[in-house]
Amino acid sequence: MKKKKFHIGVVGIGHLGNYHLQKYQKLEHCEIVAVADPLLERAQKAAGIYQCKAFSDHRDMLGKVDAVSVAVPTGEHCKVARDFLAAGVDVLIEKPICATLEEADELIGLAKKNNLILQVGFVERFNPVIMALEKVITRPVFIEAHRLHPFFERGTDVDVILDLMIHDLDIILKFVNSPIASVEAVGVPILSDKIDISNVRISFDSGCIANITASRISAKTMQKIRFFGVEGYHSVDCQKREILSLNKGINEAGQMQILQNNIEVGSHDPLEEEIRSFVNSVINRSKPLISGEDARKSLELAIDIIKKMKVAEDMLK
Repeated sequence: MKKKKFHIGVVGIGHLGNYHLQKYQKLEHCEIVAVADPLLERAQKAAGIYQCKAFSDHRDMLGKVDAVSVAVPTGEHCKVARDFLAAGVDVLIEKPICATLEEADELIGLAKKNNLILQVGFVERFNPVIMALEKVITRPVFIEAHRLHPFFERGTDVDVILDLMIHDLDIILKFVNSPIASVEAVGVPILSDKIDISNVRISFDSGCIANITASRISAKTMQKIRFFGVEGYHSVDCQKREILSLNKGINEAGQMQILQNNIEVGSHDPLEEEIRSFVNSVINRSKPLISGEDARKSLELAIDIIKKMKVAEDMLK
């Protein structure tokens, strides 16, 4: 029996949208049938590569696709995803889920009402080193994260918190799994009219403290998270996909010592794994690894951080 091909569309044929198309093309259950971008020439160029239809208005894709990736600017997420969810189309939307909690709630409600898949594209969750971390980490008590990037115009429609830091917020919320007690934050705009560099300190009810720095004006790229816990220490380099994991143990003489865990890190492509996971959810009608509800938690924290930074900024004026 021939397996069904799911008709796939991508909205927003910029940097990320093109990568989504590359990954969908590799999956046997997927047939790319349409792309959309307000710049029709950009959509037509992609359509020529993938032998599909091109549109300037995403609504022209309705009735032609079973599932879509939404890779438009954050401010457009809700407007675009809403049209597809209302029409019965499963959606993979790039992070953050939306610009506001009200918009996020609207999409989550639509997906639930229509029994649809709504997955949010936190690609770092599919990073082999983060997946390897799940094998050894238990309860962290202190976390230190640095996500530093050189400046690019792309992404500056939002603060660095929604652009970069939200990846680490998502990861930290997953592994700490505790209510938030307090948030302290500072941030400043440097090369854009939005916050470009920020430091945040989060206290959790569990007692864990997280210190997070994000910058998009760095001379070099760094994507590191260090977890300190009762069971040991885990240093993760998301860019190099390396992990150093240490824990305490007893040697033959009965003395306490530090041991290094031998952890196997996979070699898969994170975005391809993310899209494969979405397609599997579409096929099996199963809950996505990162649901709209999961993404709402990181968005809520990000919005709180931005508010705290605005208050700190006003106090310095």
